[in-house]
Amino acid sequence: MDIQAALDYGRSQLTPSSPTPKVDARLLLEHLLDVPHSYLIVHHDQELTPEQKKNYRKLISRAQKEEPVPYIIGHAPFFDFDLHVAPGVLIPRPETEQLVELAAAWARENKAATAVDVGTGSGCIAIALARFLPDLQVTAVDISLEALAIAQQNGARLAPGRIQFQQSDLLQAIDTPVDLVVANLPYVTSGEWQALADGVKLYEPALALDGGKDGLDLIRQLLQQATTRLRSNGAIFLEIGWQQSKVVQAAAQSHFPEANITVLPDFAGHDRIVKIALAK
Repeated sequence: MDIQAALDYGRSQLTPSSPTPKVDARLLLEHLLDVPHSYLIVHHDQELTPEQKKNYRKLISRAQKEEPVPYIIGHAPFFDFDLHVAPGVLIPRPETEQLVELAAAWARENKAATAVDVGTGSGCIAIALARFLPDLQVTAVDISLEALAIAQQNGARLAPGRIQFQQSDLLQAIDTPVDLVVANLPYVTSGEWQALADGVKLYEPALALDGGKDGLDLIRQLLQQATTRLRSNGAIFLEIGWQQSKVVQAAAQSHFPEANITVLPDFAGHDRIVKIALAK
């Protein structure tokens, strides 16, 4: 079996279970051989050793059981960098890149000095903000020590010395007012949790996904805490479920009655991001 035959094998085996079998097969082979994509193209006729063939089949078998490929290979892309990920943190999604872009644009326009990433997980939001905004003082908080360890590892490699990591139940440990709060908190409802794909439900952390009966338990708590921790001209950016915008808008308005609250769509046109901007 050469490299091309291995890729064909992987794609055929993963087609029933993966929406991206060709990409997944390639990522697994790159991981196994510790080579970039370009190597697979140039050396497509290189024979695999018997040990490599055996190990590749094992990796494909894991992916067939819907174990997420980023967990198998240990990393996932976010913007132009790769994050270490493991089952203790959520795998970053494209929608969260859009959340960061909007928050960063607001921070630039309003000359924000401080920001908190609440429920940092892998650290993707905090790291992106630190890389995009060199003068921004970024704090990343999470209640999970396992998640914080992974986020700190990513931060040390991708934004060294730029982020303060702290264990906290949402904003409880934040004792000084901040300009910007960004959060991708759990927003999956209890009913939706049961219907999630096995690759998500069995492998990704429930702590980072399950938001309670209507999915908004932690978002409500965050809004309450933010009333005493957000500067008078600050802003909050929240990622939400696509059917939750009206309820989140109402909750935000009750806590911040003078704020300008906007719901923004994701790349698919679904309501996904809530922006709460306090009056200047």
